Amino acid sequence: MQPIVLEPNQPTLFYRGGESIARFRGLPLTGSHQPEDWLASTTTIFGTEDGRTILPDGRTLQQAIEADPESYLGPGHVERFGSDPALLVKLLDAGERLPVHLHPPREFAHQHLGCLHGKAEAWIVIGTSGPAPEVYLGFAGPVPEQVLSAMVAEQEEGQLLALLNAMPVAVGDVIYVPAGTPHAIGAGVFIVEVQEPADLSIMLEFARYGIDGPARGSLGLGFATALACVDRSAWDDDRLNSVRGSWTAPGAPRANILPRAADEFFRAERVQPEPAGAVSLEASFSVLVVVDGAGTIETHTGQGQRPLQIARGDTIGVPYGAGDLTLAGQVTIIRCLPPAASGPASHEVR
Repeated sequence: MQPIVLEPNQPTLFYRGGESIARFRGLPLTGSHQPEDWLASTTTIFGTEDGRTILPDGRTLQQAIEADPESYLGPGHVERFGSDPALLVKLLDAGERLPVHLHPPREFAHQHLGCLHGKAEAWIVIGTSGPAPEVYLGFAGPVPEQVLSAMVAEQEEGQLLALLNAMPVAVGDVIYVPAGTPHAIGAGVFIVEVQEPADLSIMLEFARYGIDGPARGSLGLGFATALACVDRSAWDDDRLNSVRGSWTAPGAPRANILPRAADEFFRAERVQPEPAGAVSLEASFSVLVVVDGAGTIETHTGQGQRPLQIARGDTIGVPYGAGDLTLAGQVTIIRCLPPAASGPASHEVR
C-alpha cells in the first residue's frame, strides 16, 4: 500500500470561511461557506451522510477500511478499536467568529446519543489574519446552572462570549480542548484540528448563525438535557496554561506537541528533518499535513516505488500497510495519529 494524497473534502457549513484553505492548498476558492476540509474522514456531519473522504478509486475511505481493516489500521489498532480509525483531522479556517459551543464527553455521548465517541479536540494554529486573532476557552468564573440556561434561552448578543477567557494566538500555538469545555474560535484563525471522530456540537449561541437551537443546537436532546454536560467551572491561568503548547518550539526532528491529557483521544507530532537528514516514521495509520517547505516521503514495502514529492498545502493519508516511512527534505509536517493501540480500557470498542 502507498500513502494517499487527499483531495479537498469541504462540506458547506453554517459559518463563513475557506479562503485560508484555498491559499494553503494553492487552489481556487470554491465557496464562502466551506471553512473546513475533512481529512481521511470516515465521519459524517451530524444528521447527514456528508463528510466522508472519497478515495481515487471511488470508494469511501470507510468502505476501503471495512474491506481490509488490518492493512489500513494495523492489527493492534483493529484489536482495540475494530474498523474505527478513532481519528478525524480537519483544516479549519474561521472566516468569522464561531459561536460559543462545546462538545459532549464520551460518557455523555454514549448515554444520550448512542455514540462511541465524544469530541475532545486540539487546535494547531498554522495561520492567522486580522489585527488581533483570538480564541476563547473555558468560563473565566463559575457559572450557575440557572444563569447558563437563561443566557442560552435569551440569546443576547455577546453575553455568552463575555464569560469566556479570550486567548490571543499566533502561528505555532497548540491548544487542547477537553470535551465539555465551552469555547469559540475567532475570525482569522486557521488551524489543523485533531479530534475524536464525531460531529457533535452543543450550541450555546445559535440565533445569529441561523441555527435551530432547540433541535440542531441541542443535538435533538433539548437544552435541559444537553446543558448537563457543560463544564461550568472556572478556568484560571494555571488551567489554561496546562492545555497550551507549541509546534514551532526548537527541538528534536520529531516532537510530540499535545499535552499528555490528549493521548487517550488522539496524538500529534511535528516532524522536521534536520538539514541534509531524514526522519524515519514507524508504520501507523496517520494523517500528514505539510505546513512548510517541500520534501519526499519514501516507503519500503515494494520495489520500484518512487518517493512521493510533497510540499506546503499537501495532505496525505497513510495506511498502516504502507509500512515504515522516510521523510526527507526541508519540510515540516504535522503528523496526526489515533490513540495508541495499548491505551486504557475505557477507550476500547464495546
